[in-house]
Amino acid sequence: MSRGRISTLMRGDGLSARAARSSTWTILGFGGSQVLRLASNLILTRMLFPEAFGVMALVSIFMMGLAMFSDLGVGPAIMQSKRGDDPEFLNTAWTIQVIRGFTLWLVATGLSFPMAAFYGEPQLVLLIPVAGAALAISGFNPTRLESAGRHLLLGRVTAIDMATQVVGILSAVILAWIFQSVWALVISGIISISTQVLLNWRLLPGITNRFRWESPAAHELIHFGKWIFLSTVAGFFYSQGDRVVLGKYLSLEMLGVYNIGFFMASFPLLLGSALVWKILIPIYRERPPLKSVENFRKLQKMRFLLSAGLMAVLILVACSGVILIELLYDPRYASAGAVVVLISCIQVLPVIGLTYDQAALASGDSKRFFVLTAYKAVAMIAGLVIGVEVAGLFGALAGQGIATLLIYPATVWLARRQGAWDPLHDSLFALVGVGGAALAIWLNFPAVSALILG
Repeated sequence: MSRGRISTLMRGDGLSARAARSSTWTILGFGGSQVLRLASNLILTRMLFPEAFGVMALVSIFMMGLAMFSDLGVGPAIMQSKRGDDPEFLNTAWTIQVIRGFTLWLVATGLSFPMAAFYGEPQLVLLIPVAGAALAISGFNPTRLESAGRHLLLGRVTAIDMATQVVGILSAVILAWIFQSVWALVISGIISISTQVLLNWRLLPGITNRFRWESPAAHELIHFGKWIFLSTVAGFFYSQGDRVVLGKYLSLEMLGVYNIGFFMASFPLLLGSALVWKILIPIYRERPPLKSVENFRKLQKMRFLLSAGLMAVLILVACSGVILIELLYDPRYASAGAVVVLISCIQVLPVIGLTYDQAALASGDSKRFFVLTAYKAVAMIAGLVIGVEVAGLFGALAGQGIATLLIYPATVWLARRQGAWDPLHDSLFALVGVGGAALAIWLNFPAVSALILG
C-alpha cells in the first residue's frame, strides 16, 4: 500500500478510515497500557508480598463478578441501536447505569461477610466494601464514552485511559510505600476510576447527561439487555472461572503467582478482545457478512490481519514465558514461567474464534450470543474443577485446554448463523497455533515438567 493511500485512509471519514484510525489508537493504547501495567507490577511485586496479590485477586474477582452479574448491556445497546445518538435514549441509559452502580455498592457491602467466610480471609470484610465504592463511581461515566465507540472515534478515549492508568499506578506505588499492604491496591483503584470519570466528563465531546426515564428507551435497553445480562453472568464464569476455582484450592501465595503468570500470558488475547469490542461491532453493524460477498471478503481480510498479528505475539510469549519471568521477577515468582507457557498454548483456539461472536451482538441477536457464552462457561468451569481435583494447578490448566476444544464447535455454530465463519482462516491458524504451542512446550519443557510434578 502506497504512502499516499495510507494517508488518505487514515484521514478519511469513511468506515475503513475510521476503523483504521480506531485500530491504531486501540493498539497504541493497549500496548501502552500493558507497558504501564508491567512497570507497576514489577515495582509493586518488590514492595509487596505475593499474598497481597492473592488477596487482591479475590477482591478483583468479586468486584468483576458483581459488575458482570448486573450488566444490562448499556454499551452494546448504544453501539448497535438505531437510537444510539438520541439524547433521550442516552440519558435513560445513563440513569440506568447510575442506579446500577449504587445498587452494586450496597450488594458488595452486604456480601463481604459471606465472601470472607468462604475464602477464610477476614480482611475481605473491610476490603470489599471500600473497593465496591469504585462501582458506584463508575456508574457516573458519561455516555459520551459509548458514543465515541459507536462512531469509531477513539483517539481521545485512548489518551484518557492512559492518563487514568498513570494516575492509578503512581497512587498505587505511593500508597504501597506508605501502607505496605493490599490496601494500596484497593485505594489506588478508587483514585483511578474517579480520575477516569472526571476526565471523560471534561474532555469527551457529546451530550451532558441528565437523569431521565423515557419508557420506550428503557424498554429497548432492558429488552436487549436481558440477554446481555445473562451473557455477562456466563461470561464471568468463562473468563474469571480460573481464579474463582483456584482461589478455593490454592494458597494465597500460589494464587498470586498464578495471577502474575496469567497477566503475562493474557496480553495477546486481551489486545484482540479490545480490538474486536471497539472496532468490529460497528463494522459488523454497517457491513453484515450475510448481506453480500463483498462484505464477507472485507471482513475476511481484516480477520486474517488481526489473527496473524495476535498469533505471532501469542507464540512469542509462549516460547519466551520462562525467560520473561526470570528476567522480570524475583525467585518467589519463578513458577509463573510455566504458567505463562501453558496459558499461552491454551489460548490458541480462543484467538482463532475471537472475531466471530460480536457479529451476533451487532445484528441484535443477543439471545444466541448468550447461548454460546453459557456453553463456554459450563465447559470451562467443568474443565477447571475436574482438572484441579485430579492434578492440582497443572490439571486445572489442562482442563482449560480441553474446554477450549469443546467450545470451538459452538463458536462455529454462531458464526455460521451470522454468515461470518471462515474455515480457511481457522484451518490455517490452527496449524500455525498448534506448531507454535508444540515449539513453546519443547523449549520450556524443564519448567513445564516441574509444574506437572508438583
